[in-house]
Amino acid sequence: MPNSKTFYTIYILWLRQLKRYFRSRSRMVGSLGQPILFLVALGFGFGPVFAKAGGGSYIQFLAPGVIAMGILFTAVFSGIEIIWDRQFGFLKETLVAPVSRTSIMVGRTLGGATVALLQGVVVLIISIFIGFHPSFASIPAALLFMAGIAIIFTALGTGIASVLEDMQGFQLIMNFVVMPTFFLSGAIFPLSGVLGTIASFNPLTYGIDGLRATLTGASQIGLSIDAVVVTAIAIVLVAIGGWLFERIQV
Repeated sequence: MPNSKTFYTIYILWLRQLKRYFRSRSRMVGSLGQPILFLVALGFGFGPVFAKAGGGSYIQFLAPGVIAMGILFTAVFSGIEIIWDRQFGFLKETLVAPVSRTSIMVGRTLGGATVALLQGVVVLIISIFIGFHPSFASIPAALLFMAGIAIIFTALGTGIASVLEDMQGFQLIMNFVVMPTFFLSGAIFPLSGVLGTIASFNPLTYGIDGLRATLTGASQIGLSIDAVVVTAIAIVLVAIGGWLFERIQV
């Protein structure tokens, strides 16, 4: 059974992630550049074409995917902080503390996921000003899907960073993972046929479909299926990430 020391460890590491985020204003502002570019350039650029094809408002379709993108990139690359802490000795000091490594991993994952969730909320607010019209009554449910996406990809980034020591190598691997994950998720265009089949194996697909279902009422998969898949994958990846972090070498 977890004791008070475990919960305190998780809380402290969660709080550390948040403090690092709020103290880095350049990081807060810079990470919004890509989502805003996608919303404006794609939203207004392809909007007329999407409408003529019978797809309705492209902003309504695109915004949930861009919100998920903001969460995805922030969550995955939070893992680089493990490599950074390893190089500067902080990780070693953390691991020799009389607490379980699992609690350390959970604290870091929840902290990184919270930061990614906050990033997603900011993108959601920006998208409303650009022209997105969500169902405000369903925003609490949308936040749950956003949190699920954040936990999945923070745990993924943490797990991969646990077996790597090179910062450049981590960035190359994560770019190789993140870009196909994003573009094969139905975030910026509907997927069907072979691409639709491939997307069904992508966890981000279910997170974005859940966001669309809650924010706009449109869903290709089904809200209940989205919720089950996102929850299950989050649990599995946190478990795998914890297993890898237990075996980290400093």
